Amino acid sequence: MAKRPNIIFYFSDQQRWDTMGCYGQKLPVTPNLDRLAAEGTLFENAFTCQPVCGPARACLQTGLYATQLGCFRNDYKLPLGIDTLARRFNAAGYRTAYIGKWHLASQNTFGNPGSEEDYTTKPVPVERRGGYEYWLAADVLEFTSHGYDGYMYDGDGNKVEFTGHRVDCIGDFTVDYVRQVARSREEGDDRPFFLFVSQIDPHHQNDHNRYEGPFGSKKRFADYEVPGDLIGTGGDWRENFPDYLGSCNALDRNVQKLMDALEDHGLKDDTVLIYTSDHGSHFRTRNKEYKRCCEDAALHVPMIAWGGEFLGRGRVPELVSLLDIPSTLLDIGGVPVPETYQGRSLLPLAQGTARDWPEAVFAQISEAETGRCVRTKDFKYSVTAPEFHYNEPASDVYVEDKFYVLADDPHERRNLVTDPKWAAKRAELREILYAFLEKAGEKRPQILPHP
Repeated sequence: MAKRPNIIFYFSDQQRWDTMGCYGQKLPVTPNLDRLAAEGTLFENAFTCQPVCGPARACLQTGLYATQLGCFRNDYKLPLGIDTLARRFNAAGYRTAYIGKWHLASQNTFGNPGSEEDYTTKPVPVERRGGYEYWLAADVLEFTSHGYDGYMYDGDGNKVEFTGHRVDCIGDFTVDYVRQVARSREEGDDRPFFLFVSQIDPHHQNDHNRYEGPFGSKKRFADYEVPGDLIGTGGDWRENFPDYLGSCNALDRNVQKLMDALEDHGLKDDTVLIYTSDHGSHFRTRNKEYKRCCEDAALHVPMIAWGGEFLGRGRVPELVSLLDIPSTLLDIGGVPVPETYQGRSLLPLAQGTARDWPEAVFAQISEAETGRCVRTKDFKYSVTAPEFHYNEPASDVYVEDKFYVLADDPHERRNLVTDPKWAAKRAELREILYAFLEKAGEKRPQILPHP
């Protein structure tokens, strides 16, 4: 790939890593993504830095931790004028486009709906779009659509209604954008493009309080193997998991539809695609909702890269973070990576040239709790604030909350946070956590033993 590549970042919402065949799913849920993973690079151990929608998106757009941005929970807007991926790609001569769910424009609407800063169901103003030139999105797509039918807004603020399964409709919009690029190239505009596709599925439908897969999902994916972390638990996975897999299958189908469009218009060989998700889902088995916890069911996400230097790189076992994505995207496009970015490019890791790669990843947890955690290959260690305040980004005091020995307990069913046998290991992980907190600009807190 001699010239600067086109770059597509394809983002699902609330998708567990084990929904994909390349991670062990036995049903034919993601045959197309599995093929892309086999041809490109599969990151076996990818984790979110914030298991909730808005904060994870803020991290991706800026390369910073959510607390550094003030976007540590949903319903907090991205600071106006902040340096974003789109603005950097624009300055480097890329055309930029955003399609789907944004979730970074509205402020404090939960307690003040209909306020001047409530864009949950209204067009997002130009200044709150992060610098993207082409725009077809809704700030909170789960409020403007259901599993079938809904609407978004175009760059001029016009409502764009769609009819059909939501994943397919957003998939059609991405294909339309590829066609627009192809037409403009015929007219002499040969700029590469950076396209951010933000699907909302398989995220549960908030107002219906359930997952909504395509019609027929319950029958088609009824014979699933129950993931180990869910076996014998409560939650609502029994009634929802087939629809959840159906939504993941719809995503897979639409990724292939996009790849076919790229090939039809002669753009495929010049394109790099990265696919991942903002967080997973534990189906109300770890707390009262689906995410916002330290367990892998919420933190571990799928991540594959296809095209360019990622072709033929195989499986990468090192732990990587969603915060590594912004540096990676800029690196792919030959755009300088700011020193402020918290992550590292995954390209050298895939190429086998990375040195001193971190042996742990870090996540900030908010909304359900004020928590922090670190994960290594073999251990998980988390702390939580004894007094939780919904609007506070951090705490001066935390209490040890969870400790899992993953080598013996991969599904995190046995919390050993009070086991004296592991006191030294917990102390070691606590120091790793302190180092991450310092890197994220947080004050060094007091961490107390579990009561």
